[in-house]
Amino acid sequence: MTFRALALTLAVAAAGTAAAADVAGITVVASPDAPKAIGPYSQAIRAGNVLYLAGQIPIDPKSGELKKDAPIAEQTKLVLDNLKAVLAADGMTMANIVSTTVYMKDLNEFATMNEVYATYFPSNPPARATVQVARLPRDVGVEIGAIAVKP
Repeated sequence: MTFRALALTLAVAAAGTAAAADVAGITVVASPDAPKAIGPYSQAIRAGNVLYLAGQIPIDPKSGELKKDAPIAEQTKLVLDNLKAVLAADGMTMANIVSTTVYMKDLNEFATMNEVYATYFPSNPPARATVQVARLPRDVGVEIGAIAVKP
């Protein structure tokens, strides 16, 4: 990544605006309605008609409150709502998602997570991988990343 691309990426992330910084066909997408990135990454990157969404964790975008102790159903809903906000910043919806990766602290909670997840994809759900991990950022119970395509 060139210095210019990095500078533009950081400027967009700091500004918290809906979209921006087109550098060599790569566009940083950010939404003020989703939590700001908690590290050196973007909420999403669009390359052509494909949007790569960073994993979201259960942070309330309005208050900044981390919901790590909330039940897995509430965490999952907040994570998916955050992904939905980032998609909207690029003119997309959950229907544009073609693949997700779900990271869970405890797969014993899979059925509960899956029940909430299914409400966001009532028809033609995306491909999905779900894995249990030893630990997630800020010790949350679930993180979900996605790939979306704009036809």
